Amino acid sequence: MGVFIYQKDNWPDFTWKAESIVSLLSEARNLQGRLMGKMELLGFDLRNEALLDNLTLDVIKSSEIEGEVLNLDQVRSSIARRLGMEMAGSVDSDRNVDGVVDMMLDATQNCFKPLTKERLFNWHSALFPAGRSGMYKITVADWRRDTTGPMQVVSGALGKEKVHFQAPDSDLINKEMQLFLDWFNNYDKTDLVIKAAIAHLWFVTIHPFDDGNGRITRALSDLILARADKSNQRFYSMSAQIRKERKGYYEILEKTQKGDLDITEWIKWFLNCLINALISTDEILRQVLFKADFWNRHSKTIINERQKRLITKLLDGFDGKLTSSKWAKIARCSKDIAIRDINDLIKKDILQKGAAGGRSTNYKLKEMKG
Repeated sequence: MGVFIYQKDNWPDFTWKAESIVSLLSEARNLQGRLMGKMELLGFDLRNEALLDNLTLDVIKSSEIEGEVLNLDQVRSSIARRLGMEMAGSVDSDRNVDGVVDMMLDATQNCFKPLTKERLFNWHSALFPAGRSGMYKITVADWRRDTTGPMQVVSGALGKEKVHFQAPDSDLINKEMQLFLDWFNNYDKTDLVIKAAIAHLWFVTIHPFDDGNGRITRALSDLILARADKSNQRFYSMSAQIRKERKGYYEILEKTQKGDLDITEWIKWFLNCLINALISTDEILRQVLFKADFWNRHSKTIINERQKRLITKLLDGFDGKLTSSKWAKIARCSKDIAIRDINDLIKKDILQKGAAGGRSTNYKLKEMKG
């Protein structure tokens, strides 16, 4: 009997105890319905703003889980361009940013299309446009080949490594992925939220690519959850919640991958994570309504384009403290013009000085607390 779940005789015939998950599934489904109802009441512009905020969060956090920090402005601008949304302060985006965005948007905007090998290869190619993961050349848009040894998830110092998981041999991938794709595209009676949990576990266990498996796994979860919502508009982020709960995520994943085919505990963890993601969306909604209220209250205030760009950054969550030097750099103007812009907004009761003075003088929106 093998160590890992895919080595069991009845793989991949997953089972679970329905009575143990029914209340969690009911709660998740109820929260999904309530969220979609709230968004329907928002109106077109606010709904688009919430969509843009959530997709940006999803892309950023999915990459963070893999240790890659993407530029928020680039991600937001890339998404807005692809969705045909007008956005103040749009910036150019790098190829690697556009690639992640393209994958996530294809997964969610085209959630009702079949999943094929070619579609997965396109996603993988988008993630690695240069054919490399960091400094290392990898096999792109094809299954991994294990030319340097088995695919393993390890931790620990050199010589003291601990193997948490070893993926199926590369010569098994084609058969394994065909089974997975047949199941994925089969509209059976399995609740789609449960199917998202199974797909996540199944795909990440096969680990079919040299790199990018985690990001593609989360894209597949989003795809099925979009089907479950009957909407290609995403207003909550599983990736952001997994990022928050990643210690528990890796623990339950390792335990499940070394267990048997009863995946009840994995499904329970996934449902709890989904519930927390849905609850967290209230904060995104609050920010969207706050921004809308801000611009409504200042609809007749004269604000130049530089000022609009920096105010938008503050409303979207500025990283760090906004100083006159940062203002000048972002707005591409002199420091004198930056100070004049800032003082003008202070007079108009839009900006206020932070607590620190002297060289540490910084500014924030007057309406914002903290």
